[in-house]
Amino acid sequence: MPLELLFLGTGTSAGVPMIGCECEVCTSADPRDQRTRASVLVSYDNHGAQARPFEAASPDDARASNQPATRRVLIDTSPELRVQITRHRINRLDAVLFTHAHADHIFGLDDLRRFNVVMKAPIDIYAEEDVLNRFREMFRYIFEPHLNANQSFIPQLIAHRLDSSTAMELHGATWTPIRLMHGRLPVLGFRVDHEGRSIAYCTDVSTVPPESYPLLRELDVLVLDALRYRHHPTHMTVDQALEVIAELKPKQAYLTHIAHEISHADLSTRLPDGVAISYDGLRVTL
Repeated sequence: MPLELLFLGTGTSAGVPMIGCECEVCTSADPRDQRTRASVLVSYDNHGAQARPFEAASPDDARASNQPATRRVLIDTSPELRVQITRHRINRLDAVLFTHAHADHIFGLDDLRRFNVVMKAPIDIYAEEDVLNRFREMFRYIFEPHLNANQSFIPQLIAHRLDSSTAMELHGATWTPIRLMHGRLPVLGFRVDHEGRSIAYCTDVSTVPPESYPLLRELDVLVLDALRYRHHPTHMTVDQALEVIAELKPKQAYLTHIAHEISHADLSTRLPDGVAISYDGLRVTL
C-alpha cells in the first residue's frame, strides 16, 4: 500500500438521507446514495517497518509497535466518526488534520479518545490557528480539563498549528496545505505526496485561489467538492467542479460532499472519462 485514500464519508452537512426527506435519493436502495458527513483516511507505507497492514496486528502487537507498517492520517472528524471507524475496523491513527471548523467536520472530535485507549498514546492534531481557537472554545473540557467538575474520559490531543504556506513531512509523506475559499471563509485542502504518487483532497470549496492552482497540478488523484447542480454560495456545483478538473487535468478525479439532489447512478453515467463520484467506503489505492 504505497498510498491509499479511504472515503469514510462523502455527504453534505445534513447527510443523506436527510431527516424528514422522502425524495428519490433519500429513499434510494442504492447504498452509494447513503452518505455520512465528509471525512477521509489517508494511508501509506511506513519505511523501515515490517510490510503488513496495521489492522492485521493483534491488539498486543499494536500497543507494542512503535513503528507500524502503515501510517494512517485522518482528515476531519465528522459527527459519524465512530460509525465510520468501526465500519472499517480502524484501530490506529497517527495524526488528524482539519480543513476548517464547521460542525460537520469537527463534531466527532470526542471519539478520538478511544484511540488513546487502544494506542496508549496521545494523538497529534493539526489545524490553522483560528480552528484551534475554535476547538478551545467549543471543546473546553478537552483543552482545559482542570476546569472539569469531575475527572472525565476525554481525548488526549497534542495540538499543532498549521501554516497554510508551508508543507510538512509527516511520517514519510509530504503534506502540503492548500488555501481554498468556502464562500468568504478561508479553509484548507491537502496534497499528499509519497513515493512519486500524489493525492489532493479539497472538500467544502467554492473557489480555488489562483495561487493554489500550481499546488493542484500533476496529481494522480484529485478529490473535489461538487455539492449539487444548482448554484450554492459556499460550494462548487457539478459543472464548476468539472471545469476545475478540466483545467487541472489530474489522472483521476472524484467528486465529494454530495447532497441529496444527486443520484449516484444517474450522474455517474454522465461524467467524462477520468471523473467519478465517490461514495462511503470507496478505497482508491495507488
